[in-house]
Amino acid sequence: MTPPGHVFHRAAQGRPPMAVGGEGLWLIDAEGRRYLDACGGAAVSALGHGHPAIAAAIAEQARRMAYAHSGFFTSAPAEALAELIAEATPGSLDRIWFTGSGSEAIEAAIKLARQYHLERGEPQRTRVIARRQSYHGNTLGALSAGGNAVRRAPYAPLLISVSHIEPCFAYRHALPGETAEAYGARAAQTLEEELDRLGPETVMAFLAETVVGATAGAVPPAPGYLRRIREICDRHGVLLILDEVMCGAGRTGHFLACQADGVVPDMVALAKGLGAGYQPIGALVCTAQVHRAIAEGSGAFQHGQTYGAHAIGCAAALAVQKAVRDEHLLARVRDGGAHLARRLGERFGAHPHVGDIRGRGFLQAIELVTERDGKTPFDPALQLHARIKAEAFARGLLVYPGGGTIDGRRGDHVLLAPPYIATDTEIDMIVDRLGDVLDATLSSIGALA
Repeated sequence: MTPPGHVFHRAAQGRPPMAVGGEGLWLIDAEGRRYLDACGGAAVSALGHGHPAIAAAIAEQARRMAYAHSGFFTSAPAEALAELIAEATPGSLDRIWFTGSGSEAIEAAIKLARQYHLERGEPQRTRVIARRQSYHGNTLGALSAGGNAVRRAPYAPLLISVSHIEPCFAYRHALPGETAEAYGARAAQTLEEELDRLGPETVMAFLAETVVGATAGAVPPAPGYLRRIREICDRHGVLLILDEVMCGAGRTGHFLACQADGVVPDMVALAKGLGAGYQPIGALVCTAQVHRAIAEGSGAFQHGQTYGAHAIGCAAALAVQKAVRDEHLLARVRDGGAHLARRLGERFGAHPHVGDIRGRGFLQAIELVTERDGKTPFDPALQLHARIKAEAFARGLLVYPGGGTIDGRRGDHVLLAPPYIATDTEIDMIVDRLGDVLDATLSSIGALA
């Protein structure tokens, strides 16, 4: 037996297999086993492994310069990456603050929202509204904004006060016979109601994932929901912050997922697919109007971290985004996403224990139920999502299951987020393997004969 090392792993007892290589969608461990990565780790590996242009860009920047603090210098990779992002984002989203992760981008967004209102002479705006069944990161500010009950629970005494309204989750909350548009309007109205309760003049921002990621499993907004949210925020002077750490940077087939909804936020947080795992990097993108309040006010954002705008991280992300552009991968995600949705429907559309198939592009999920008509979840004590993950891993498939899909305790789903380079053949392989995994797992708990 291999003795434990000194790395503090999430599972504190023992250690996971040693990953030693990667080729495209595949990861390889020290024993030579190959794993088909159907989730990009945590929806990160957007371009898979071994892209030569990205590796070359990292090496070249490391040769030129490893690090220069952003309090003293900018760098060519940071400037070029910011220009590329500004060109890709809609409206006046054209000012980019680089961070080391998605959590850091959310922290920066909350701080920037506060400073924006201070600069404009509205110091009473101190509140943030977010949604239940959301996830915004694991730093304390981001965790406070998030609505993932399990992740929040151990740290509840340390979290800042954030109001949480109902999610936009049609499968679980739409009324019988209610149209998608009517449900979207009703879900958005809960923001209006919370603003009325708190006093809209005390609220600085509303924060939401455009497409909800791991907490609820690839839940897209109902038609018209985000447009109604935008109108409510504008009417009350509240900033709209969209968290696209998981669903942005091309994951749904547009650079920003909100582009499909025709909505421009005041700020948007990016990470994961921005650097595709080649280097840690995140970004907060804000509008020229938000930036102007700082530039024409105190003149400086009162925030910063050691590895912000890291030159090698920016060089890697720039190479990633050039590859996405030059290899036409947004179109590939749209086409491949349609194929993935079609194959999931063929394999699971009539499955007795799959209640919903949902998502956009290469961010899709299935939700599991004991019976379809009543949408009844499995007993949480079964830990079905964990069993599925283990069974898939044993069969050489990496998926991203989650529990507590409905309310933080009940419900199980399986999230898929393959790299943008996935071919239709590889998508077929993912769906086929997932079908075998699901049936084997359900059989092991007696749910399938």
